[in-house]
Amino acid sequence: MIRRLRAAAVQVLCLIAVLVVGTAVPAAAHNVTVGADLRIAQTIAGAEVTVVIKGTPRVPGPLRIGVIAYQPVTALPVGLEVRSVEDGRTATATARAAARDPQYAELRVNRTGPHELKLSAGNEVAVIPFRVLVDRGSAGDFLIYGGLFVAAMLLVGGLLTGALARRGTAMLLAAGAAAGVTVAVMVIVFEPWMPPPVPDGAAPEASSEPLSGAGSETGSRVVTGGRPYVQTRVATVPARPAAGEEFTLRIDLVDGSTGRPVDDLTVHHEALAHVVVTSEDGRYFRHLHPLRTAPGRLEVRLRADRPGRYLTHAELERENSGGQLATATVTIGGEAPLSDPPSSNRSATDPATTDPATTDPATTDPATTDPATTDPATTDPATTDPATTDPATTDPATTDPATTDPATTDPATTDPATTDSAATDPTETGAGGVGAVPRLRPDVPVAGRPATIELDAPAGVRPWLGMAGHLLIRSQDGTFFGHVHEMGAPGSRLRFTFSFPQAGRYLAWAQYATGEGVVTVPFAVDVTASEATR
Repeated sequence: MIRRLRAAAVQVLCLIAVLVVGTAVPAAAHNVTVGADLRIAQTIAGAEVTVVIKGTPRVPGPLRIGVIAYQPVTALPVGLEVRSVEDGRTATATARAAARDPQYAELRVNRTGPHELKLSAGNEVAVIPFRVLVDRGSAGDFLIYGGLFVAAMLLVGGLLTGALARRGTAMLLAAGAAAGVTVAVMVIVFEPWMPPPVPDGAAPEASSEPLSGAGSETGSRVVTGGRPYVQTRVATVPARPAAGEEFTLRIDLVDGSTGRPVDDLTVHHEALAHVVVTSEDGRYFRHLHPLRTAPGRLEVRLRADRPGRYLTHAELERENSGGQLATATVTIGGEAPLSDPPSSNRSATDPATTDPATTDPATTDPATTDPATTDPATTDPATTDPATTDPATTDPATTDPATTDPATTDPATTDPATTDSAATDPTETGAGGVGAVPRLRPDVPVAGRPATIELDAPAGVRPWLGMAGHLLIRSQDGTFFGHVHEMGAPGSRLRFTFSFPQAGRYLAWAQYATGEGVVTVPFAVDVTASEATR
């Protein structure tokens, strides 16, 4: 009888452990891990920054927020306001952007669940949705500690009962203690393979029913099989900006099945969206991270230096959907700068005209540099020596970058759009302190086959957007766009692997970050067709 009871107790406890392991609810793929930092890149007030929201261990409790700058700034103040979507409570503070080790502002949150972070810098405002998550404890922890506690109690009871000469009852209690220890040990062994528990404050699970009540204002339909891709409408404010004029690039996101705004973008590669704007000839390049200014609306300010047609590529990802690339064109009016030379006199490092395999930084003549690639907004005429200046080729508004002191740059008045990073000569000493020319293997890539692109980088490269380096590639006609990341090369090198889809010329930009800012290296790649398609 005692043996049967003992066996039944062990079987019941083991069954409970198996049910807990087998029926644990898996966490959503894009939920932020409890306790992990949430990092979101933003292009705001003329600065490229990353907002860091530290995980909070409890509520009510502190929420720490910092702002990391990826360009020289002078203590850019960023206003912070955290609001609970459910009860409307707010907390405010001010953070100051810093290139390294920012000072975190501390705000207080009183509950888990959906919140909004309002950023204010310069005359721009962004609202970032996020969730406060707190670990509620797992069923595995309950079984471990509960099993050990029950085992200890039964073991003590068995010893006391045995001392009173009740051997049958003592054996039964000892069997229960052994079962408790067995369950605890089993859970400890199998816990690494158990799905993590859903934290307090996590988004509700997907269902096949339309949203109702809180959160239904987006009009999105949560579908178990995945949500539809976003439809985008791209416009500029003003509608036809002129060359040299600041304008706002506006992207409206619409759900194709409902026609209502989409407001469920997930953070991927540390941004809600990555927007790349290039001119047709590739001499203009911007990699920006727009601000969410309203549900379903993203905006970013920039300035184009010459009239023409510009291509926009936006990378975004909707929750319970997948990565998506949205493309559009923007037309800039006005007249070209008087200093803009004929296309035949482009800089030797213009990605539209450069063969990276034949460009030697040691032999590049700075006299051939295209003055149109120098930003007039950064000019200090006091540093220009008229005795050495050729008026036929030099715009008196151009700047000698060596004379620009980044410590004096006011981020509130510095528009990243006024710095033509794509037109920067990579053989000059840039933010990284070294020149660099990419090396390709093979020298002439073959369409459809992996090619390796290596780039020398200075010491002290720091992660940006979650990666050590980024490679953005566009076909010359703009119909193809690709974005890959550094593969983890040893030493001070960045290595990328990419398969070009077809033969032709491609324009490329490699990017990495240092303590001085984001470095952009433009180049071009000529791809040949494979023998099978010739």
